[in-house]
Amino acid sequence: MTEEALFAGPALRRLRKREGLTQAATAARLDISPSYLNLIERNQRPVSARVMMQLVEQFDFDPRSLREDEAIGGIDGLARRFADERFADLGIDREELQEFLALTPQAAAAFARLYDRAGTAGGSADDPLSASRREIERWRNHFADLDMAAEELADDMRLSRGDIGLALTERLRERHQLSVRILPRDVLPDSLRRLDLHARQVQLSEMLSIPSRNFQLALQLAQLEFAGAIDAVAKGARFDDEVARALFARHLNSYVAAALLMPYGRFLRACEATGYDLPVLERRFGVSFEQLAHRLTTLQRVGQRGLPFFMVRLDRAGQFSKTFTGASTALFVESDASCPLWHAHRAFDRAGDLQVQFVALDNSGDRDGGWLTMARTVEGSGAPGEAQFVVAVGIEAVLAADLAQARGISLRPDDAQPIGPGCARCHRVGCSQRSLPPAGRKLAFDTARRGVTPFEFASD
Repeated sequence: MTEEALFAGPALRRLRKREGLTQAATAARLDISPSYLNLIERNQRPVSARVMMQLVEQFDFDPRSLREDEAIGGIDGLARRFADERFADLGIDREELQEFLALTPQAAAAFARLYDRAGTAGGSADDPLSASRREIERWRNHFADLDMAAEELADDMRLSRGDIGLALTERLRERHQLSVRILPRDVLPDSLRRLDLHARQVQLSEMLSIPSRNFQLALQLAQLEFAGAIDAVAKGARFDDEVARALFARHLNSYVAAALLMPYGRFLRACEATGYDLPVLERRFGVSFEQLAHRLTTLQRVGQRGLPFFMVRLDRAGQFSKTFTGASTALFVESDASCPLWHAHRAFDRAGDLQVQFVALDNSGDRDGGWLTMARTVEGSGAPGEAQFVVAVGIEAVLAADLAQARGISLRPDDAQPIGPGCARCHRVGCSQRSLPPAGRKLAFDTARRGVTPFEFASD
């Protein structure tokens, strides 16, 4: 089995601060460059076996302590919890959270445990869906062994067949004695796919698009040939609820299906060669925009990493039905509501058009480095005329300059559209789009004037 990459930036940073060393001094003792140490501390690179040996030799260090903050998701997991509206009036910034995690890691873990048990404003954090999402987040949505096995199978099928749909159909017939049959909608009124073992058929709805048909065939193959490997990963997860485990296993099956359609090596090479050109990648791999967006969040193979994208799916009410951050640190997509100033909402009225926007999270006047986001409408089931959603992908602006969709877009910080994590959690002053007062802030009233927003409050 491939060993899981060890990301332990916060723990390594705590060690350095405890020893009173600069990054340059620590890097010298570990025999690595300061820039590489910086990447490790930011969880952009894993702790290699050689660096681990140097840590033990130079600092008499217990390697087990590198795992201590994994369960809470490090600084990003802690920041997500403190973004709750119940803490809005405290003005806790990221630097304070770093100190909290660095100086009192056990207290930080205790807080995270209590927070997760108590639940969030949007519902219990221990509900099955939240638990499944936390486990996906813990893996950073990259399952190395499943990805490698899927890539090997995809390469094997493509040795003599160029069409992935045909290759999947032939694999099902030759290996599992299953034929593929497309059935009218009135025969499968409530199903997209059905496995009929009596007839030895994989039955698909005629309403599915070609990319969705291929995905359903890949999903069926994943369930048949990867059941043992998927079950092993799902059983290893820390769940109190079997429904959460079933949701996690469903995600793993979809993960394998996407890896079959977009094999890691070929897909990453295509991404890099095209500047992650989304329409080109859709066509080249014969996938939907939503399938492509999912795959972009998984490119974290050790020694062969892609860019850290996030992906969300939202409905017209601004509710997130899917959120995958992978290696991204985009906290604004983990809120209970989205910002109406984000052009992802505009995509509903411009079906099929890619909405590209440079945004920056603007909370309490403290703007982040900004994100390039790309959003487009998708059909809910892959069947034309069904429920409509918008899928958005995004990446930090500092990494986006060479992307195909960034051409013609100014990524200067001053040109970013300020957005917030939903009105109730946004402290931006003077926003004319505000619909709700910000939680934890005292409202101000002036009978002599009427401002641009119905809810005014002090900026400090």
